[in-house]
Amino acid sequence: MSAHKAKKKFGQNFLVDQAIIAEIISVIGPAEDDNLVEIGPGLGALTRPLLKRLKQLHVVEIDRDIIARLESDYPQPHPRLVIHAGDALQFDFATLGAPLRIVGNLPYNISSPLLFHFAGYAERIKDMHFMLQNEVVERMVAEPSSAAYGRLSVMLQCRFYMEKLLDVPPESFRPAPKVDSAIVRMIPLPADQLIVRNEKRFAAIVRTAFGQRRKTLRNTLRGYLDEAGFAQLGIDPQARAENLSVAEFARIAEYLDHKARSLSDLKEIYCKFT
Repeated sequence: MSAHKAKKKFGQNFLVDQAIIAEIISVIGPAEDDNLVEIGPGLGALTRPLLKRLKQLHVVEIDRDIIARLESDYPQPHPRLVIHAGDALQFDFATLGAPLRIVGNLPYNISSPLLFHFAGYAERIKDMHFMLQNEVVERMVAEPSSAAYGRLSVMLQCRFYMEKLLDVPPESFRPAPKVDSAIVRMIPLPADQLIVRNEKRFAAIVRTAFGQRRKTLRNTLRGYLDEAGFAQLGIDPQARAENLSVAEFARIAEYLDHKARSLSDLKEIYCKFT
């Protein structure tokens, strides 16, 4: 089969550095019976060494040309490699069972939507190891009051423990991207460490607060909190979104939930006596 040409629409950059590949496999540490899925196997840089360690490997791939290559090398149905043709953003990872391990060199152009998609399956996932643009990884693991800290940091840190593991230079790929890359490990937090109860409300608050990140919380959250609310929560209304920890955002959401429940209870009592 002829050489595959990387497609810009799929954000394809193929890992070719064997030393880096070996390091990635080492930090993943695949065990024979792991229930593991690879996102975007590409030309098989990780697929082949993973198959040497696993009884079975699932892969999710959108590029029909790459799927054809995989099916040529591993005719389906195959006892060890299961190919799922389609978009990872639309894939139902619950169909693969649990606990699930996910790995992949994620397309940089859709990395954030993919990460939020995976977060929806956090309770079914053991861990995830991804190659991402270094700038994205820095945002994922950033601490409050740092330039990289933002909505992505908060929305992922409320669900995952995350650690940057390896730097990967552009020359490790063909074609070489114009940015540096990195490997990040994501481990879902256990249930007793989850501090967000109402995820929808929490997400709305975080999105609103970071929507105009240079403005103070008094301005960005004025539709949620008045001066009394800020005072009760012990949060400085002159602070900005980047200054709040994940726990402080969670406290705001919990406070608003409590207010909403109290109002609902009052309305119910009023209706009974009118």
